[in-house]
Amino acid sequence: MTKFNKVALSINAHPDDAESWNAGVLKLLKDKGYKIVIATMTGGDLGGCNMNMEETARVRFEEAKKAAAVLDAEYYSMGGTDGFLYDTKELRLKVISLIRKVQAGVIFTHLVNDYHSDHRTTAAIVEAAAMVSSLDPVPVKEKPVEVTPLLYHSSPLTLSDPLGSQLVPPHFYVDVTSVMETKRKMLECHVSQIDLMKHMHKIDDFFGYVVEGNRNYGKMVGVDYAEVYWQHIGGGFQKDPQVQNDLSEFLINKK
Repeated sequence: MTKFNKVALSINAHPDDAESWNAGVLKLLKDKGYKIVIATMTGGDLGGCNMNMEETARVRFEEAKKAAAVLDAEYYSMGGTDGFLYDTKELRLKVISLIRKVQAGVIFTHLVNDYHSDHRTTAAIVEAAAMVSSLDPVPVKEKPVEVTPLLYHSSPLTLSDPLGSQLVPPHFYVDVTSVMETKRKMLECHVSQIDLMKHMHKIDDFFGYVVEGNRNYGKMVGVDYAEVYWQHIGGGFQKDPQVQNDLSEFLINKK
């Protein structure tokens, strides 16, 4: 079996996405000796109340850095625009550069059929960038990674696609009960989202809403709290179950 660098890169569309969908597994991997890197394709520029886009991006950048610091993680923003994220050559090259800079062995991103258009665009960019990150001709200054990184997809709080249809069942669930305190601490760094979620979705307790989603996933597999994942094992990607093996004591397969 190929050994992949113990560097986990979680690259999502907006600040608070990694914390909402992926923070439990990131904490478990950190405890297994992984270096954690968090990145967002946008600055979350539209995700604020009573602020313009520039002010919102500044606030959310600081919130994201503070949340990443809980895991001693690096944080990067790729410079895309919230709500107007497009799959471009420029953004693909930026992601390739980041993958190479941090020498990522494992990458997490959104589902390809996630409910949010920015999430779907992010998944497409990250998939394309990861696939060619080991190739010499790519026109970026960073040296290629030695092997194509493993790619995993996390889920939001429902197992449905943009039209409400049921998703393909997750490849595995991870029991994150033991790290929910850390996950909530990271979430609570995103103070700006409290008022936003009240305004957008009439959610009075955004942090509690995310935690309840993990509780609901846990109920599906008989634990208190869970996150769900798919591994990208189609053509062009390795099929080694490194995350599953490294987190075997927390892993729950449900067929």
